[in-house]
Amino acid sequence: MPPRPRLLRTLCLAAAAVLSCVLLTGLSTAAHAADPVDAAKALAAPGVPGANDWSCRPSAAHPRPVVLVHGTFASGSVNWLTAAPALAARGYCVFALTYGEVPGVPVLRAVAPVASSAGQLATFVTGVLAATNAAQADLVGHSQGGMMPRYYLKFLGGAAKVHTLVGLAPSNHGTTLDGLATLAAQFPGALDLLNAGCPACVDQVVGSSLLTTLNAGGETVPGVSYTVIASRYDEVVTPYATQFLSGSGVHNVLLQNLCPTDVSEHVAIAFDPVALHEVENALDPAHATPSNCLSHG
Repeated sequence: MPPRPRLLRTLCLAAAAVLSCVLLTGLSTAAHAADPVDAAKALAAPGVPGANDWSCRPSAAHPRPVVLVHGTFASGSVNWLTAAPALAARGYCVFALTYGEVPGVPVLRAVAPVASSAGQLATFVTGVLAATNAAQADLVGHSQGGMMPRYYLKFLGGAAKVHTLVGLAPSNHGTTLDGLATLAAQFPGALDLLNAGCPACVDQVVGSSLLTTLNAGGETVPGVSYTVIASRYDEVVTPYATQFLSGSGVHNVLLQNLCPTDVSEHVAIAFDPVALHEVENALDPAHATPSNCLSHG
């Protein structure tokens, strides 16, 4: 016999309730999985003093959060031990990520293909903006971290979300295998990885398809301010002048023009007080002060 009308209504209501619960649970799970702040937190570098305070809100004096982007073989946790607390002490909301992990490669980071790493940067910046309620961020990058964001700006929609890009010894026009070997020698296990296969290293060799695509049709994008800080003693990205960019909105700085006795090389420039003073000038040009040998970040 068919179910009675009352029983049928009861069964239908129960089924509808179960279906609604399943749908709501699925939507909640999907929303949580897609939460931009959670996605950014998953990339945040641990143990960086002054960085990754997700409750930080930019001030009127410093309205944009600063995202720090480390270099090849390094991580956010080791690259920014000086710069992050210095910028935080100046009142900036500072965030640092670690990107470019390759499965099966321990410790060493920023070794994945540059395009893939740029996608991770895009995820991180989106989450930082959501957490801070800011419209744009400023980026400060070292080595690959000064070049890779340009891929994000040019091809992944980053130009609308970034006001300023500051590159410390960036590999904007690539380096040689000798230069990469020099860098790798400073990180245990990196030379073996370089010999076995390092996608980011291939992308950063002079004349690579990645760099050819990146620099074609103009090296900058409209609306973004660029500062490049280089050292004549750089032994990784050589000649040092290849780090400089051409185009509108570019300010190229040679460290030794500010302090002739500064001997910082490729790695040390990320910790150099004169270079960090120039970073602060680039982030807040309205209050910039001349850099010299007595400057400090």
